[in-house]
Amino acid sequence: MAHSDFYSVHSNFTTKLVLHVRDSKGQIIDAAASALSLLKDVEVDAIIGPQKSGHTNFVIGLGDRAHVPIISFSATSPLHPQTPYFVQTALRDETQVVAIASLVRNFDWSQVVIIYEDSEYGNGIIPYLSNAFQDVDARVSYRSIIPLSATDEFLLQELYKMKTMQTRIFVVHMSSSIASRLFPKVKEAGMMSEGYAWIITSGLMDLLYSMDSHVVDSIQGVLGVKPLIPRSRKLRSFANRWKQKFLKDNPSILQAELSLFGLWAYDTLWALAMAAERVKFSEPNSLQNTSAINSSADLFTPAMSKTGPKILKELSHITFQGLSGNFRLVNRQVEPSSFQILNVVGNGEREVGIWTPSWGISSKGDINVTNSSKKSLRGIIWPGESTVVPRGWEVPASGKKLRIGVPAESGFTEYLKVKRDPQTNASKVTGYYIDVFNSVMAALPYAVPYEYVPFEKSDGSSAGSYDDLAYQVFLQNYDAVVGDITITANRSKYVDFTLPFAEGGINTIVPITYDDPNDNWIFLKPLTKELWLTAIALFVLTGVALWILEHRFNNAFRGPPSQHAGMIFYFPFMSLVFAQRERIMSNLARLVVVVWMFVVLILNSTYTASLSARLTVQRLQPAITDVKELIKNGDYVGCRKGSFVVHLLKDLGFEESNIRSCNHPEDCDEALAKGSKNGGISALFSVMPYAKLFLAKYCDKYTTVGTTHRSEGYAYVFPKGSPLVADVSRAILELTENGRISELERQWIKNPTHFDQRDPRYCGSKENASTTFPGNFGPGVVVPISVEEMNDSTRDISPNSQQTAAAADQSTV
Repeated sequence: MAHSDFYSVHSNFTTKLVLHVRDSKGQIIDAAASALSLLKDVEVDAIIGPQKSGHTNFVIGLGDRAHVPIISFSATSPLHPQTPYFVQTALRDETQVVAIASLVRNFDWSQVVIIYEDSEYGNGIIPYLSNAFQDVDARVSYRSIIPLSATDEFLLQELYKMKTMQTRIFVVHMSSSIASRLFPKVKEAGMMSEGYAWIITSGLMDLLYSMDSHVVDSIQGVLGVKPLIPRSRKLRSFANRWKQKFLKDNPSILQAELSLFGLWAYDTLWALAMAAERVKFSEPNSLQNTSAINSSADLFTPAMSKTGPKILKELSHITFQGLSGNFRLVNRQVEPSSFQILNVVGNGEREVGIWTPSWGISSKGDINVTNSSKKSLRGIIWPGESTVVPRGWEVPASGKKLRIGVPAESGFTEYLKVKRDPQTNASKVTGYYIDVFNSVMAALPYAVPYEYVPFEKSDGSSAGSYDDLAYQVFLQNYDAVVGDITITANRSKYVDFTLPFAEGGINTIVPITYDDPNDNWIFLKPLTKELWLTAIALFVLTGVALWILEHRFNNAFRGPPSQHAGMIFYFPFMSLVFAQRERIMSNLARLVVVVWMFVVLILNSTYTASLSARLTVQRLQPAITDVKELIKNGDYVGCRKGSFVVHLLKDLGFEESNIRSCNHPEDCDEALAKGSKNGGISALFSVMPYAKLFLAKYCDKYTTVGTTHRSEGYAYVFPKGSPLVADVSRAILELTENGRISELERQWIKNPTHFDQRDPRYCGSKENASTTFPGNFGPGVVVPISVEEMNDSTRDISPNSQQTAAAADQSTV
């Protein structure tokens, strides 16, 4: 029809194409033999075909040898070598991958399964499709490769395997012969129902009309893409003529539709006829390669064409408006076009939107609106006759429970505890973190069956560090991990975290040192050494000043040198108790006495108050205030075994040999009590939740010092790209806002923040909370203190007490 139409329109052309048809019978060998026959026996100037991608590579090689253009309107695989004499007048398969990826992004699907046949046609598009999904943050969770010889049993087995997965979005790229067997099995497996989404590629969508009615019935609700063909009067007229002719030649077929490949075939012959007219064929077609006549490879060495290069050159300049749109070759390939988004409904397809390279996805008939939201595609009927957009994933319907890994040893049983039944050998997991996870999963809008599996060895001990536990999710040994798992940059490389459900931060815990009330020299401690020396200096200076001012007028300050020395020390001392008998004659001396009496009054009052406080309330100080001191002295420090805190301590400068593991509160208490010199530790580095609980239990012995080292909080671990991450994170936010998580914390943790680190009598009291001792770590944990105690502390003006009082002032503010 293309040949007849062209020369009826261009009757004045001086050249005319002569068609020599060969049937390859669908076989690669027959296709190669037919092409070789056309090149050697007929000495053709160009070959249109072959039709299948699998036949193309061999024929391309023959065309390159003979310098004859091989023009294909149906070989769409991107794997074909781009040789100088191979021309593709059909859109290559990779041109549609961006449209398919945009469709996935449009519905916020995060995972897809690709199903494709194991052939050159099927494999060619996969790298491009995977990259396109990666660009829209969608992960290919599984690739299903269907052999060309796959049996129905194999297809069902593969479908049931995919049904047990979470992903419900499937992209199918295969020939119509295999697809016509696959989709009935999809329906039989129950996978063409509500909640599923199927997307088919252009080649399959274009041949939908050729499938049997029972096959079309099995793909109701499927989406597909197909190159957008501009509607025109010429196209409608040709389609009607073709349909009448086709049905006349094939009376057994009741319905027929013109395929996209037919339009490309029509335009291909028109382009070749135009190129032939420009070449004119004024010279003999071929020049035999004499060097190959006597060669043993003469059978596969066709004559070299002199016309072929000219036709190829003219083809690259051909431009016209064909049935499929504007025909123009760029690098021997047709230009990419826009794509229709089609929905299989009833006996045919229905357009629900289009995709353009400039505007992306838009609703039907509105290509000038940049809208990538779900509303841009309207009227889609999904599998199962559903109008609800599939979520993209579901919990497998096979009854398989998610395996939730938990640490075997937590140390603080209030947060997490794994207990094994000695009779049944079953593990029971309890604790605050477990109740939080149970509440979060119950808040999801769907049911998720799961079970807890401790990360332990056969003897019940931990099977590795927390990094090892998180890595088990990457290895697919666990579907998730629950517990005191801190979000770290290293772990996030191979797993995904939800939003934190518990606060982060690392506190430094050190022992407290107390003043001994039975110390014989305790009366010297209310004033510091510097203040004692200052008072003595003022004492002597006051005596000397009085002697200088009075000895000329006052007889009491006269006499032998011993009398003078005695008066210098006697008068200031007696004024301490206001018992001096000597009269002061000079006004300047009286001024000195008044100043001295004021100083004496302050010293006396302060000393008395401070000494009373020391004898009635124990004074405590942190044993260590500077992390550099710990590193310099080579002290041992402790942290939880397998925790990320080990890496933090190494970064701070601690030697690995000086870092000791300490899991249980009792073990930490024992190690801190011993100290580094006795085989223990000088400081404990603990995450904030455990630090609070530990200090609530041992608040009379230990305190936190310095800054809280920043770290992310505890979160749940899921595989990369898991759709549960977003839903679980939303549930955590909901439970945090409605107070459910705080309520669970109060049930398991009894007032963890109400402890007093200064007075053991108030340990655990709600009315009295602790301040944090300052040090070179920076600011520490800040809680209010009572006004009465603050007034007591500010009466002590020693440097240590002033520093503590200042810190308390800042804490209160």
